[in-house]
Amino acid sequence: MIRLALIAAVVVSLLVLAAAFAVGGAYYVVARRTSPRLFDDVASLPHRPVGVVLGTTPVQRGGAPNAYFRYRIEAAAEIYHAGKVDYLLLSGDNRARNYNEPRYMKDALLERGIPGERIYLDAAGLRTLDSVVRASRIFGQDHFTVISQEFHNRRAVFIAEHFDIDAIGYNARDVRPSSGLRTKAREALARVRMILDLYLLDTQPEVMGDSVRIGKS
Repeated sequence: MIRLALIAAVVVSLLVLAAAFAVGGAYYVVARRTSPRLFDDVASLPHRPVGVVLGTTPVQRGGAPNAYFRYRIEAAAEIYHAGKVDYLLLSGDNRARNYNEPRYMKDALLERGIPGERIYLDAAGLRTLDSVVRASRIFGQDHFTVISQEFHNRRAVFIAEHFDIDAIGYNARDVRPSSGLRTKAREALARVRMILDLYLLDTQPEVMGDSVRIGKS
């Protein structure tokens, strides 16, 4: 029994070590590949025709405002008003009848002076991969700026590069470290899943559909 317990402990330890290497390796590879394509300063941000804003809920489960949402909206309004993008594509989840991330984002951007005709909605951005690939295949954009927090932009830009899409990221303000620990933990797992999606599973967007021409009647 002692021998079996020892073997089980060794196996569990090896699995934990392998998982740690997978998470750490995914983080390192994504960071190294994407760093040159991320921007924190609006003055140095190159112009792109479209900014793709990645969706999240405006309100947390407990009812408190979601700082991730607010900071992404502020970043999107900032680069639009600075002339760094001409249009904004708001990509998020609308699977539930009473939950519409793109609509929430649009309402917030209208309040910040973004003209409605400069805003397009993608309600099938169910995951980051879907948002990035659909921006290209459905909305015809292969040269755009992703707008989210830095950790999220890194994953989005990495996905774009895999699909031969020329994307850069503008980093929205991050939340306080104490407020974002759970999000960072989820991000670690999301990067491992992304590597599996891209290199093992060949995952594609869950929903496609008819093409939409941004900025053209």
